[in-house]
Amino acid sequence: MPVVGCTTAGEISPAGYTAGEIVALGFCAGHFAARATLVANLRALDAAKVGEQAVRMRADLAAERPDWAWEFAWLLNDGLAKREDLLVAALRFGLGSTPLFGGSAGDGLDFRRTAVIANGGAHENAAVLTVLRSRGPVRVFKFDHFRPTAVKMVVTRADPERRLVRELNAEPAALEYARLVGKDPTQLSPFTFAAHPVVVTIGGQHHVRAIQKVEPNGDLTFYSAIDEGLVLTLAAPSDIASHLETALDGLARPTAPETIIGCDCILRRLEVEQTQRSRQMSRVLAEHHVVGFNTYGEQFHSVHVNQTFTGVAIYPPEDEPA
Repeated sequence: MPVVGCTTAGEISPAGYTAGEIVALGFCAGHFAARATLVANLRALDAAKVGEQAVRMRADLAAERPDWAWEFAWLLNDGLAKREDLLVAALRFGLGSTPLFGGSAGDGLDFRRTAVIANGGAHENAAVLTVLRSRGPVRVFKFDHFRPTAVKMVVTRADPERRLVRELNAEPAALEYARLVGKDPTQLSPFTFAAHPVVVTIGGQHHVRAIQKVEPNGDLTFYSAIDEGLVLTLAAPSDIASHLETALDGLARPTAPETIIGCDCILRRLEVEQTQRSRQMSRVLAEHHVVGFNTYGEQFHSVHVNQTFTGVAIYPPEDEPA
């Protein structure tokens, strides 16, 4: 089995939320086969090459374990390279029907240095793709606890390459966002962004486009792709811990998974801490056997998202005796 990993913005251990620890998960060779590849130099991404690598990995696994029907892809990205959208688009055709989830490496709330681990070393400006074939069923999922409101805003000036929004509704971005959420523009913080996210609608579903920070000049830096003309909708949260418990309970019907690997956005964790739900959230995660980490963004199939909990539920093989 290949060894892969990344830096984090917090960890999810068997006891729930933790910080400053190393969390590791091993896959039994009798139940899984895996291939991993390092995608170097994300800022000069070769989309065709990445797609071809994914095709080869799937073909190798199918030849190795033709008797196993279940497969999933796990993507770890440098969380500061800002190339997740391009990478998941490049992988879309190479992975075919194989479901993908992933998380962007974090650095606490410092946003200075993030890295992925592969081939025995740590790599910046890189990603690592792992494709696993499983003897038992698996289910890739995505959850968020928001509902869109009637409040909308249009990106009227932006720098897409840097994920910067300079104007919303033809007004300075930070000032207009603060007005719409009823906050003092000088008091905007990660806690504000966690409590008042914005979403976009893609394919009939909403996806969070989370704000990372306010720049000194009043621009807003986002965690994911942003462009002029994009319509953003302000979203309202439900109780995050209760929502997650209901969602994970759904994954346990009719059979409970043995393990869940989760990629949980750092903004969700900030909301949990701000609303004093840490103990409840850790209990829910522990009871459902979740391990994973807090991210600077998440990937689900061919979309890069934010403020989301995504992952894979791994179920016992159907041919095992009861």
